[in-house]
Amino acid sequence: MIDLRVYEIQGDSVRSPYANKEVRTSGVVTGITRKGYFIQDPVPNGHGSKSDGIFVYSKSKPKIQQLVNVRGRVVDYEKEGNGRPVTQIQAFSYDVIEQVGPKIHPVIIGREIIRLSIAEQVTYLTAHEGMLMAIEEGAIFMSPSNPYGDYVVLPIDDGVDSELIRTPEGGVLISQSEPEKWYPNFRISNYNHAPKVNVGAKLLSTITGPLNYRAGSFQMSVLGEIAIENTEIHRKITMLDDEEDSIGILTLNGFNLDVKKENASKVMNPRKDIDDDVGDGRFAALGVAIVQQAKSPEIVALQEIQDNDGAEISATVSAKETYQMLISAIVALGGPEYKWVDIPPEVGQDGGQPGGNIRNGYLYDPERVTLLRDTVTRLGDNTSAYKGSRKSLLAQFRLSHTGKILAVVNVHLASKRHQQSIFAEVDPGIDPKEPIRIEQVEIINATLQQLETEGVDYCVTGDFNDIETSKSLQKFTGENDLRINLVQTLAKNQRYDYNHRGKLQVLMHSIVPKYLSEAGRVKYDIIHGNELIGVEPGQLGEKPSDHAYVLTQLFI
Repeated sequence: MIDLRVYEIQGDSVRSPYANKEVRTSGVVTGITRKGYFIQDPVPNGHGSKSDGIFVYSKSKPKIQQLVNVRGRVVDYEKEGNGRPVTQIQAFSYDVIEQVGPKIHPVIIGREIIRLSIAEQVTYLTAHEGMLMAIEEGAIFMSPSNPYGDYVVLPIDDGVDSELIRTPEGGVLISQSEPEKWYPNFRISNYNHAPKVNVGAKLLSTITGPLNYRAGSFQMSVLGEIAIENTEIHRKITMLDDEEDSIGILTLNGFNLDVKKENASKVMNPRKDIDDDVGDGRFAALGVAIVQQAKSPEIVALQEIQDNDGAEISATVSAKETYQMLISAIVALGGPEYKWVDIPPEVGQDGGQPGGNIRNGYLYDPERVTLLRDTVTRLGDNTSAYKGSRKSLLAQFRLSHTGKILAVVNVHLASKRHQQSIFAEVDPGIDPKEPIRIEQVEIINATLQQLETEGVDYCVTGDFNDIETSKSLQKFTGENDLRINLVQTLAKNQRYDYNHRGKLQVLMHSIVPKYLSEAGRVKYDIIHGNELIGVEPGQLGEKPSDHAYVLTQLFI
């Protein structure tokens, strides 16, 4: 049996030299989770690269502030796909030494941690893993609350100049030089204590909790209620006027939209794959987005549309009922009776939620545009770049007011879901799908070059799963200087449609020929709201989309 202090178990590495050995150690209980508890040595070790705290995996849990002696086995726990081991003790038993142990003073997480480089952040957070941390009152919430009780905050300003780009609501735009930078965040696992929060809300009480590594990031584990001053955010209406001589293209991510409340026996994962988009009002909310917020544009480019039975595993691929339900919601609000078009995927071949047969599609107003049906094409079919990925959808429309042809390419490029965490032990921060997205862009570019040769105006829009400075977006615009990404025509603090762990960023884009922009024949607007408004922790299905809506207006 080895008797050693907690920080000696942690060591300087993410892996412990004591792995698989039985140990006996003591510490003050600083936090409790569903799977165990944290203890911390009350006497700081004085070594900046070693932690004083550790997680104890145990069904039996002591109380907060008790000084306990723990006997167990050291393990380097690795969750599948996590990419980083977490040193912890699998407890055999514990004994309470004192009912109220020595006071543990938390380490304050301040604004200075944001000014660190990513490499410096990794070193700092690893050295404090398992230790009691605090975020002081006055911090601003950077992300809206989600169904899981996760929060991201910007600590109070310490008066040092910052390069952060802030939005009017108080959000923070992603760092273009270090887009994976970490921001202080915490989880409240008891949803009764987890408030609904919008971006820009203020923290009114100092919060404390041990620093835990989970879901690819470091996160404080917080118990008890917190005090906040919430903000009021309304989903906005486009600033663009509905002009008779223009064509509007709305880009809208349907967030796995379908008409079916799935049967638990027919889905792959009942905990994740059952929702009720009709009962939750998502069709009605998307109708509002199209009719009232975007003013009924002529074309709606949709992503994440699922088949008629949603996530149920079946041979169904048609999404006819999903489109018709959305069109009915639009008509009920006084909008046009759109028609729809897509090319359904083969069963299980285009990625996304199992059983959903996700795809891109279009709604179009037949009073304003005529679909040229023989032009509707899935780009990338039978190519390695699009294997298991949503196919980009090309469609051409004849405009009623001018008789001209407009080609639209609706994209949903390969997901960033498999990107390695910056804390991963191997290949930190690497995005294995980045080369695939670049290949997908090259396939789209070949189509655009053909359209340019034919003299056809075009717009490429959708969910690109990359920011405007990424290699894939540069591939669209950087080679021959014939195209422009309309996102770059907006003020910097308006360039966002998505909130990922507090970092506002733009993943929706619109690429058009540069001559349209230079001639003043295009306008662009991001209709903010969804990415700023929180949901009630513990509740699913409250948001119509996880993106803002993007509107492109062309005068052709």
